Amino acid sequence: MQGRKNYTEKLILSFRLSDRIPKENLYRRLRETLDLSFLYKETKELYGKTGNPSIDPVVFFKLLITGYLENITSDRKLVEHCCMRMDVLYFLGYDIDEDLPWHSTISRTRQLYPAYLFEKLFNKVFALCVDSGMVSGHTQAVDSAPIKANASIESVVPKIPATPMDEHLKKVSEENRETAKKHLGTVSPARVSAPEHELKRVEKHHRNLRDSPVRPAGASHKKARLFSNKTHYNPHDPDARISVKPGKARKLNYHCSMAVDTAEGVISHIHADFADGRDSQYLIDISLQVQDRLRKNELVMTDLLADAGYSNGANYDFLEQRKVAGWIPVFGEI
Repeated sequence: MQGRKNYTEKLILSFRLSDRIPKENLYRRLRETLDLSFLYKETKELYGKTGNPSIDPVVFFKLLITGYLENITSDRKLVEHCCMRMDVLYFLGYDIDEDLPWHSTISRTRQLYPAYLFEKLFNKVFALCVDSGMVSGHTQAVDSAPIKANASIESVVPKIPATPMDEHLKKVSEENRETAKKHLGTVSPARVSAPEHELKRVEKHHRNLRDSPVRPAGASHKKARLFSNKTHYNPHDPDARISVKPGKARKLNYHCSMAVDTAEGVISHIHADFADGRDSQYLIDISLQVQDRLRKNELVMTDLLADAGYSNGANYDFLEQRKVAGWIPVFGEI
């Protein structure tokens, strides 16, 4: 006989969320393994003693972990996604009929917490990985990637001095003249100048900037648009930098560097920098940070892997002094 399922919502349910989550489920295992109760003590001084209760700090960081695991960058979409996942609700400590925090609350809390708090959580998770035997420590691989800034390159504007150049030079001249009078008596007026070819070069550069203003990408123009990190910036995100990778268009980016332990692929260090710097200039700082984190977990780095972008004499010398074998090819060689 053919069956047919009829659905009618019940007002009272006999339901336990924990019974519906398999034992091997990732979020169930995370809940049983990852103890974030230390966050209550670390965040206590950031809150007042009166007012409405805030979002639970542990819930906030668990939401961020979920966003990373699910590759969701929007707080609004993250909340919508978590509402539909029983395993995630169990990980967060919410029942199936409880409302999650508003997405705007997540955004405001992220701005409230200082950077050191996120680093403490990173160190806590890294220590758990070490205790589980997932980190060898001796071999680390380093690489970088551009991270797109939340700003458009079409919105860049020229960098304008606080005062016009003529007024600035006049002020400098007057200040120098007054200083000279105090020490040497009356002197002839100072004159700021430069060789003629330098003046012509600067004049041509300024003329090109005036004739080729910044326009939206794809706009018709006879001359190439002249803008760079030295001449332009985005007022909505002044720290973003114009950068480009081979075969890709110029964008406003950040420079993200990452070190990974080669045993199980555990991230041992990560930080962001300005996108207009070379990979090689960040290697020393990355190495020091990684070695410090490994030393706190009683591990020692002996080998470091990186591509040719990290090669220069200073880096080779630094690694040799730290007794670390640098497996970094010389730039320009195969």
